[in-house]
Amino acid sequence: MFGISLPRSSASQRSVGYAVSYAEAQPGDLICYSGHVAIYMGGGAIVHASNEINGICVFNNANYRPIVSVRRLV
Repeated sequence: MFGISLPRSSASQRSVGYAVSYAEAQPGDLICYSGHVAIYMGGGAIVHASNEINGICVFNNANYRPIVSVRRLV
């Protein structure tokens, strides 16, 4: 719709766009964890699909688990 497409798997999403450091992360960047991806909201917060029970959640700590990479798509 906006000219951006993503592969389905979290492992594949770790290679789209280009890498930036967590210190350089901007809202909209992908925060990649082992087996999981979230969208950075700024101020250390992320939005992600937590699980089937909790659904879509906002966490105020993007470092709640080790970050594998941060990817910028645009």
